[in-house]
Amino acid sequence: MNMEARVGVVVEGGQRALNSAHGAVVDAGARKFLQQQQQQQHEHSSKQGLNPQIGTIQQLLAGGIAGAFSKTCTAPLARLTILFQVQGMQSDVSALSKASIWREASRIINEEGFKAFWKGNLVTIAHRLPYTAVNFYAYERYKSFLQSTLCLENRRGKAGANLVVHFVGGGLAGMTAASATYPLDLVRTRLAAQRNTIYYRGIWHAFHTICREEGFFGLYKGLGATLLGVGPSIAISFSVYESLRSYWQLQRPDDSTIMVSLACGSLSGIASSTATFPIDLVRRRMQLEGAAGRARVYKTGLAGTFRHIIHSEGLRGLYRGILPEYYKVVPGVGIVFMTYETLKMLLSSIPTGY
Repeated sequence: MNMEARVGVVVEGGQRALNSAHGAVVDAGARKFLQQQQQQQHEHSSKQGLNPQIGTIQQLLAGGIAGAFSKTCTAPLARLTILFQVQGMQSDVSALSKASIWREASRIINEEGFKAFWKGNLVTIAHRLPYTAVNFYAYERYKSFLQSTLCLENRRGKAGANLVVHFVGGGLAGMTAASATYPLDLVRTRLAAQRNTIYYRGIWHAFHTICREEGFFGLYKGLGATLLGVGPSIAISFSVYESLRSYWQLQRPDDSTIMVSLACGSLSGIASSTATFPIDLVRRRMQLEGAAGRARVYKTGLAGTFRHIIHSEGLRGLYRGILPEYYKVVPGVGIVFMTYETLKMLLSSIPTGY
């Protein structure tokens, strides 16, 4: 059942992602894993005359909590990624060459305290639940529309056409959810990027300050780069995951489904991160344009921002912060799996009418 596959662990999209759109890095493997698990459980329960499937509200709740818990556990690595991504806006080239994960982590602890690793995490959690709901609802609407358009409602043999429906529907849902909840993603970036000087004192203060100083559309800086990254992220995650899983199961058919999904999901996330990380970096920097009253650095749009970064920092500048991004993929996928499956079992006993 594909409804359960989008319970809130879909993209920064993927959100890396989805998570923003880049949150899809973690969520792509989880999405396919959950789909397989739901199908297996449905087949097993049908044989026994039972139906342990949980309802829509429980799915949204379980997916939202799983996503929020995963984000909270990997928040230190996420903040390190953001700080590295935006270093080129705040440091000279010589300082950038000396940057390292451990040095930056030590600086945070010494100058800001251990709790600073979770700066912006509250708005990340606030972003997760509405993003999940919008993405879930939009996916079902897009899927129904595409199936109706392609006349697939009662035709189960069209695997290729159904693949297109799921892929296109998922991509459109990710873009819809990213657009609807984008201001929360931008505020999260600005809160997480603050170092010693605190300009934004919280979520509501950040919203008010941005609207006052930059106008309402200041809340949508970098949206174009975000939407541009959603499609490639989903495409790469989906294709790499499916290819690896098929090859693995062909070579080692007796391996645990959970371990195969975890490994393939993690590798597909790494592949997606590598391919789409430059877009995510540009997105973060565009989100910080004009923040805290600073002068704008990039004034020529998306393409101009790419050129500016390559000219001033080299090609390596487009991958600044990629290591902590890699480090959070495997635990992120594992935590989503564990939390969602645990909550699903707990919630399956609650009567539903959905």
